[in-house]
Amino acid sequence: MSDLTSSHAGESSISALAPLEAILFDVDGTLCDSDPMHYHAFREMLLEIGYNNSVPITEEDFIEKIAGKNSEDIAKTLFPDWDREKAMKFIDDKEARFRKLASKQLEAIDGLYKLRKWIEDRGLKRAAVTNAPRPNAELMISTLGLSDFFQHVVIGSECERAKPFPDPYLKALNLLNASPEHSLVFDDSASGIKAGVAAGMTVVGVMTRNPEKSLKDAGASLLIKDYNDPKLWKALEDLERAEATLKKADV
Repeated sequence: MSDLTSSHAGESSISALAPLEAILFDVDGTLCDSDPMHYHAFREMLLEIGYNNSVPITEEDFIEKIAGKNSEDIAKTLFPDWDREKAMKFIDDKEARFRKLASKQLEAIDGLYKLRKWIEDRGLKRAAVTNAPRPNAELMISTLGLSDFFQHVVIGSECERAKPFPDPYLKALNLLNASPEHSLVFDDSASGIKAGVAAGMTVVGVMTRNPEKSLKDAGASLLIKDYNDPKLWKALEDLERAEATLKKADV
């Protein structure tokens, strides 16, 4: 399928959401480009303990083994021979180091506040749904000035199963009292996109850091560079036209 054809198909699937009820966002890599800070924290702390014979992990290692995954899975992947308590202590310490970096360096993905205004102007329901620990999620959301924007923040580890299972997104839909057929997800990782698709929703893949192919293969209906991407705004215009047509039909 050509890029043009796949883009058109994505725009069509988004217009089929009319009337749109809710928009759900992942946090890391979707609201902000936080992966470089996570990568830096992991690389330095793993070097400190002599991980991998003191050879620094690469960005490719980070994307393959860490990005988008929940803390339990990361701990098992990095430290299969460690007991759970020791592995999770390392992960907790790493998250504390990340928060120090994020509090000083965090910036929103381009166009995020433009999309925020579009959502607020239409009175849509909204939630943040993330595998990040709650202290991380709340710090990022607060630093970005979005604490009053999100009506709910759903944490993967507080659900029965985290992403890539659909549980966090299903919990958010339940809290918002929104239907999957009329809700849109923005996520930047393959595991997050799989979770949104498994929950029955249309997912826009944000190409912040993860490979385009992995996002497509996970089931993203549309891929965008950031929230200024013309493809996104063309899809939202088509959605608005579909909603206007429905209103006329109801009159």
